[in-house]
Amino acid sequence: MDRPAWAPDGVDMQQPSPARMYDALLGGSHNFAVDRMAAEMGTKLVPDLPRLALSNRAFLRRAVRFMLDAGIRQFLDIGSGIPTAGNVHEIVHELDPQARVLYVDIDPVAVMHSRTILHGNERAGAIEADLRKTDDLLAAVRDTGLIDFAQPVGLLLIAVLHLVSDDDDPAGKVSALREVLAPGSLVAISHLTSELRPEDAGKLSANAANENRVGIHFRPKDAIAAMFDGWDLESPGVVELPAWRPESERDQHEKPGRSLGLGGVARKG
Repeated sequence: MDRPAWAPDGVDMQQPSPARMYDALLGGSHNFAVDRMAAEMGTKLVPDLPRLALSNRAFLRRAVRFMLDAGIRQFLDIGSGIPTAGNVHEIVHELDPQARVLYVDIDPVAVMHSRTILHGNERAGAIEADLRKTDDLLAAVRDTGLIDFAQPVGLLLIAVLHLVSDDDDPAGKVSALREVLAPGSLVAISHLTSELRPEDAGKLSANAANENRVGIHFRPKDAIAAMFDGWDLESPGVVELPAWRPESERDQHEKPGRSLGLGGVARKG
């Protein structure tokens, strides 16, 4: 298989990546055949899977705008994925060109593309780091000089914590990140859920593990809500993605009671 010019050396083109599968579901072009096949298989099992991807993207946009309205001017996006239209820095810099954005991802393809897009932009950057190694990640964030932890931060954990196993304690990772943030910081979390459609969640989880060797953990609402422990939840709490402060009917990508994703935004007091 020919390696595309945009693919970093050393990337396994035979192993699907959650970031590239998500890109494929959104109709992006920076993915491999194996990622498209994985996305297609998931869609065969659950035909409305692409709508979940759109719903998650729309939630990200609304959460970022909420944070901007709250006065946040620096954003740490962990698990940022492949750059697509409506990136966080585009939303942020439309309002305030001086605001700072740092993307963090474990996928080198995602990081390379982010750096390409951000070339020459001194107010935004991208680094490769692993959320499961929180101390190393925070050290790498500090080294960039883009994020000042003495000031409020908009922490984005969008569609990433369901890639963290129970053994790696996703709620503990959120707590560790909260500890370093200044009061007034905000966190946005979206997470795949088994709450409303356990059979579909089970099919997707089993397919990801057995066919794609990707660990995806659909969790019940209580487990996702527990990730906000120690934070003050903003209204309307932890809800289906389309139900979190929709701005118009265009945000309703999934039918009520049918979303495979939950999300919420909370503040550090």
